[in-house]
Amino acid sequence: LLSAMINSWRKKWNKEFPFYFVQIAPFKYGNKNVGALLQEQQTKTMALKNTGMVVITDLIDSVTNIHPSDKRWVGSRLANWALGQNYHQNPGPYISPLFNKAEIVKDKIILSFDDVPTVLVSKDKTITGFYISGENEQWLPADAKIENNKIVVWNKNLKQPKEVRYGFGNTIVGNLFSKEGLPLTPFRTDNWPVDQGPEK
Repeated sequence: LLSAMINSWRKKWNKEFPFYFVQIAPFKYGNKNVGALLQEQQTKTMALKNTGMVVITDLIDSVTNIHPSDKRWVGSRLANWALGQNYHQNPGPYISPLFNKAEIVKDKIILSFDDVPTVLVSKDKTITGFYISGENEQWLPADAKIENNKIVVWNKNLKQPKEVRYGFGNTIVGNLFSKEGLPLTPFRTDNWPVDQGPEK
């Protein structure tokens, strides 16, 4: 729907103008994963030419407030997209790191990312926000570490991992960033059906 709206506006104005938008923030919706699925569709919209998305998972005070209070940084990140893409300025890095590929090596999954100007960092000693599953679609919390600017993910009780999710849930907030301070974009490697039942 978002892609269709952008295309329809461009058609009406007869111009492929830039379109930048803010990914929705983590929020307790009442039904499981509906926010995560919307975030996912917003990420996919960046496949449309001349679009860009600001990730704001780190700019919220509470998952019960749908509007992040820190509007200044939301606006700044949007402005940097325009400065970098359209006004030939150099605002510094402005694209959040984005999942590229996953490789299964024995009992671990190694994740690679695009748009990491230097290195990935965690804002805490323990990396959070990752879940891992085997073929049975049973998601377990995952341990993770940064290794050679990739993320290695595992769960000691899972010997044959298959898929990974990061920040994928209405209220899941991860703590991985580029060194320049941009949060890692939520993602999943699977395409399995997603539980959208009522939250408890």
